[in-house]
Amino acid sequence: MRVVQFVNPGKGRRVGVVEDESVADITSVSPALQSVYDVAQSAFENGSSFEQELSSNLPNAVRLPYAELLSAKIGGESPYLISPVAHADPHRVLVSGTGLTHTGSMKSRDQMHSSDSEESAEPQSDSAKMFQMGLDGGKPPAGTRGTSPEWFYKGDGTAIKGPGDALELPAFALDGGEEPELAACYLVDPDGAPRRLGFALGNEWSDHETERINYLYLAPSKLRECAVGPELVTGFDFMELELTCIVRRNGEVIYDSGALFTGENYMSHTLANCEDHHFKYPQHRIPGDAHVHFFGTSQLSFSSRDWKFQAGDEIEVASTGFSETLRNYVANGAPDAGRVIPVTNA
Repeated sequence: MRVVQFVNPGKGRRVGVVEDESVADITSVSPALQSVYDVAQSAFENGSSFEQELSSNLPNAVRLPYAELLSAKIGGESPYLISPVAHADPHRVLVSGTGLTHTGSMKSRDQMHSSDSEESAEPQSDSAKMFQMGLDGGKPPAGTRGTSPEWFYKGDGTAIKGPGDALELPAFALDGGEEPELAACYLVDPDGAPRRLGFALGNEWSDHETERINYLYLAPSKLRECAVGPELVTGFDFMELELTCIVRRNGEVIYDSGALFTGENYMSHTLANCEDHHFKYPQHRIPGDAHVHFFGTSQLSFSSRDWKFQAGDEIEVASTGFSETLRNYVANGAPDAGRVIPVTNA
């Protein structure tokens, strides 16, 4: 099932299900269901599943042309799409990620963090060592805990941008960096058990120039916005998916990733192992909280390009047959964001 969220000007936020070339407006049948979060909470209360709760409202739902939603301007007079993951309180969304999960990601990171002059039979960087740990223990037997993957914090729900929205290039950043990958959306149920709602295309926007200075700068390099959408796809087995990423400047392609493969078949960790290590922490199992977690990419433009991202650049993350394309553009942040921040006594 392919689930979207959109805004109908004058009527508010809606949740819908993609059916061929149309979107079934679930909110038109059940006005209380105005978001993916509302649907999930209703399912918990009714003892049903997320998909069942949506399906029960499909027969009488009003249909909208999907193409019109996809092309509508954000904030305009026509209904327009927003990210399919949200919470009434965006500060109760934890955005995080797992890196060094794909062979290509290790190569890209190793190029940033190791010296070409080093020669050793052992892995040459902590990134390479971490990747090897995943190869050795990231796919444990079912029901057992394997090696912990890399984990990073990205922000809360205020950092999530939807399709067609801008990704900020902060004044204090050294660069922008696309990371085309899959993200999963979770909601913690009233009993404190994490529930996976589905997967979406994502652009885990980062600053690889800052990270290259020293790998210990990875944490602050991740404190950037990200894009998720346009669809939340339920029932995906996470075994294999082909992605592509294209960057355009003034209408001309300046980067084409070619085929990028993700899913367990191309990763050093299983989905279950990544999820186990994320939700093993009690603070990640607070009832009512939502989580968006990125699972890594196999390739970045950073290690091969001679240009930096600038305002107006357009980024597409696509996967034919899985979801409609995630499109975003780069925008400069506020000029004064690069100033020194004074702190005074309370």
